Amino acid sequence: MQQPSQWSKALSFKEQRAIIKRLFAYARPFRKTFSIAILFSLGLATINILLPRILQTLIDRYLQPQKATSQIIWLFAALYLLGTILKAIIWFFQWYLYSDASLRSYQNIRVKLFEKLHTLGMRYFDQTPAGAIVSRVSNDTETLFEFWHVFLMVITGVFAVTSSFIAMFQINAQIALMTLLFLPVLGLIIWYYQRFSSKIYRQMREKLSQLNTKLNESISGMQIIQQFRQEKRFLQEFEKTNDEYLATREAMIKVNSLLLGPVISLLYALAVAVSLTLFGFKALESPLEVGLIYAFVTYIQAFFNPMTQMMDFLSTFTDGVVAGSRVLKVMDETQLTPAQNQDASCEITQGKIEFRDVCFSYDGEHKVLDKISFTVNPGETVALVGHTGSGKSSIINVLMRFYEFEEGQILIDGHDIREFPIEELRKKMGLVLQDAFMFYGNIADNIRLLNPTIKEEEVVAAAKFVQADSFIATLPNTYNAKVIERGASYSSGQRQLISFARTMVTQPKILVLDEATANIDTETESLIQMGLANMRQGRTTIAIAHRLSTIRDANLILVLEKGKIVERGTHESLLEQAGLYADMYRLQSSEV
Repeated sequence: MQQPSQWSKALSFKEQRAIIKRLFAYARPFRKTFSIAILFSLGLATINILLPRILQTLIDRYLQPQKATSQIIWLFAALYLLGTILKAIIWFFQWYLYSDASLRSYQNIRVKLFEKLHTLGMRYFDQTPAGAIVSRVSNDTETLFEFWHVFLMVITGVFAVTSSFIAMFQINAQIALMTLLFLPVLGLIIWYYQRFSSKIYRQMREKLSQLNTKLNESISGMQIIQQFRQEKRFLQEFEKTNDEYLATREAMIKVNSLLLGPVISLLYALAVAVSLTLFGFKALESPLEVGLIYAFVTYIQAFFNPMTQMMDFLSTFTDGVVAGSRVLKVMDETQLTPAQNQDASCEITQGKIEFRDVCFSYDGEHKVLDKISFTVNPGETVALVGHTGSGKSSIINVLMRFYEFEEGQILIDGHDIREFPIEELRKKMGLVLQDAFMFYGNIADNIRLLNPTIKEEEVVAAAKFVQADSFIATLPNTYNAKVIERGASYSSGQRQLISFARTMVTQPKILVLDEATANIDTETESLIQMGLANMRQGRTTIAIAHRLSTIRDANLILVLEKGKIVERGTHESLLEQAGLYADMYRLQSSEV
């Protein structure tokens, strides 16, 4: 039986309070702007109280006793117009300043979240769908912009409710106190809504995340989907997830429609009815001023209107709290990139690499590397061969510090790998992957990766060094030639040559090749082989080999099986051993 997702549970008030407290930390840099906007809210509440008083005075002192003159009417019209204009100005500055601070706050969260993602280790990205991550960075952070406005509504509402009650109390204390009887009912509704709606909003956010995951998967794998005619299946899966998301949205609409605006409107109508009834009984005893009743009813409206707005924003508040909890979950993620020692200051000078009994596991239970030991002297090439799942890429992962190993030691130039700053490792160790990823832009930017310290002539020199210049020179605009999504307009071999140039432009001491020749086309194979030969010259190289013929000249070949080194030696000595390597070589030779 499938366990319910943690996102299907309601958030307790304690959890919501903790989330809000943490979200406030991201708004702290903009507290001055928020504070000024709140002061404008106080001014707005004051004007809202004064405007009905102007009309009450006109009605009771001048219109009802028929003492009004044209000058008095013009005077009160001017006062009311001036108050209305002043209200509009204050309202503008309140809304503008608060919206600006809200925008900067949620953008601050988005940047911090994006920054956090770049500190997470590869293990996190292995276990988390890309669509779910995109949903956190885009949808969830976007929700927080409206979330901040909830607090403006609350603050403005508190000012308005308080000032309205004071004004009503001054007119008639007994009837004013009667309106307070509606507040416990409102509090009960708010409590129930928060309790029930947070569960719905968490489910809705989870379904939206799944929807983004499906969309991202479909776009990324569109070529395979169309090739194997899987359009119908993916459409059905997308429709199923979309229907589930729609169901949560409909549940949210039902709750909002029942518990938000309509309830406040009902309470307001009841409060007006009760007030007019009580005023009616008082009118039976003695005459009442019309303007006074008008002002009181207006204050009742001013008392309940902010509550309507606050209740309408409760859905935004709940959505924001749920979105904030999802963002903070990423912020709290502990699967960080492997940490270097705090005082790490060593530099890679020679490029000697030593593995000493290194053990590593992805899940903490099953070892994928078991006591791996070997040495690569400066300028030498060590090749890693073996069947899929033998541990070849895992050696690269721990060497590049993508994952932390559990046991053993990795040394570079005699120093523990943790003694080197991560910047030094990235600068002096060049990695070429099997699939050459290219970014949208142009070729020059893909080689330098927008590093401003790399000059144009260095980009060209690196391309010539790896034999990439021969095809780049034939392109329109040469190094400024456009690169579309993932470099789809270039062949796999051309993308790999650009990847070589990207690696060599930083002049690394250590070269790591992860099956760099596995997917090359025959058109550029000779260029790639020449480029590889140039790259390996004078550099310590660790290469995962798919084609065994390409590592015949390696100084040492390590044969892995189930995370262990089962054979080691040169190409000739391993053939003489007639073991696993010899079988693999003969198999590949017979296929040629």
